[in-house]
Amino acid sequence: MTHLELTLQPEDYSLLTDLYQLTMSACYVGESIERRRASFELTVRRLPENFGYLVAMGLAQALEYLEKLQFSPAQIAALQTSGIFSHAPDRFWTLLETARFTGDVWAVSEGTVVFANEPLLRVEAPLWQAQIVETYLLNVLNYQTLIATRAARMRDAAGPQAVLLEFGTRRAFSPQAALWAARAALGAGLDATSNVLAALQLGRQPAGTMAHSLVMALATLQGSEMEAFTAFHRYFPGAPLLIDTYNTIAAADQLAQQVEAGTLTLEGVRIDSGDLAILSQQVRSRLPGVPIFASGDLDEWKIAELRGAGACIDGYGLGTRLVTGEPVNGVYKLVELDGRPVMKEASGKLTYPGRKQIFRCFEHGQIHSDRLGLITEMPNHEQPLLQPVFKQGERLQSTETLEAIAERTSVSVASLPAELRRLQCPSPPPLEISASLLELTNQTRHARPSRND
Repeated sequence: MTHLELTLQPEDYSLLTDLYQLTMSACYVGESIERRRASFELTVRRLPENFGYLVAMGLAQALEYLEKLQFSPAQIAALQTSGIFSHAPDRFWTLLETARFTGDVWAVSEGTVVFANEPLLRVEAPLWQAQIVETYLLNVLNYQTLIATRAARMRDAAGPQAVLLEFGTRRAFSPQAALWAARAALGAGLDATSNVLAALQLGRQPAGTMAHSLVMALATLQGSEMEAFTAFHRYFPGAPLLIDTYNTIAAADQLAQQVEAGTLTLEGVRIDSGDLAILSQQVRSRLPGVPIFASGDLDEWKIAELRGAGACIDGYGLGTRLVTGEPVNGVYKLVELDGRPVMKEASGKLTYPGRKQIFRCFEHGQIHSDRLGLITEMPNHEQPLLQPVFKQGERLQSTETLEAIAERTSVSVASLPAELRRLQCPSPPPLEISASLLELTNQTRHARPSRND
């Protein structure tokens, strides 16, 4: 079963998991509890530093995974020959042979703003099924939520009119992550991606300019930077040009002469190095009607700094700082088993028991507060955020378009108070815990099994 390329196909989903998901499932079978009804919630305990909010993303891929979850005979044989499961009950293998996800899922819609300790998703399913899906769900939701949040913050910093392009494929943590990053960035409001595969699979037009290597290669062989620009426009008329390979201002002067003479049409120029604020101002004075794009390890703080310095920049290429960074540390915890509330009490890692709902209160179009309560509670002029998306193993709604998700992201971020949108020291609102949830928490804590039971 050796595959040196380590590529991922949908039929591999079942084994893209941590070993302990399988060993725990085998133990559940051995103890005859694998079909007990369990509820797990995926929650982020702490936001990354200087983040005032998160933008939920990745649900579409999570649901696709649940729909396609199964174990092939070859996969089961590989697990059996590993020797790890030599004492596992025979019923474990029978279970895997017919494995399908048959549970329910509640989730926050993609593009919705959420805060720490609020469940993004809940799985209600037979215990072994709810357990075995943990790793993949955390992987897809943690990463896409991180990228969506970074993208939303960059869009907020750049303003609605700026053109934002996702350039992160070469710095994403894997080819699969590059595809997910492109999707999450588009869902959070970026305009396009340079990732050709992601763009075409998502029904989008890929976008980009050129690299310094083309300018250097053609200038070396044909005699000048302008010859390189001319050659590129021969095949891609008017395309944006990268003008900082040698001397940014000299290149702008040459292009200005061509534009003024009517011999060149130019849709944009890109600057990738140097003092972007000053250079963009100087280029704008020479090419007043030409859009200027900036790139080069930019993030929301750098964008805000450039705008504050009066930079003449119409768009940004966003790569490394978009697709990497401090992770979203989502966790997936058991909250109910056989209708009985369950909680974790470890220091600093306490979880609230029971199946929960996020009740959001708005005032004058802005988020005023969130209340975490039990699923059985009724909203009090509030909006419940968790909605059913899977019922008995069947999807309840069709996949949303990226345009719809991006619109929701825009509305969600716009609904945040200013103190939550700050790039430095944002102040997330305190999460109100309902009286019913507090009462259940106290009851569960006092009713927990003792070591002598």
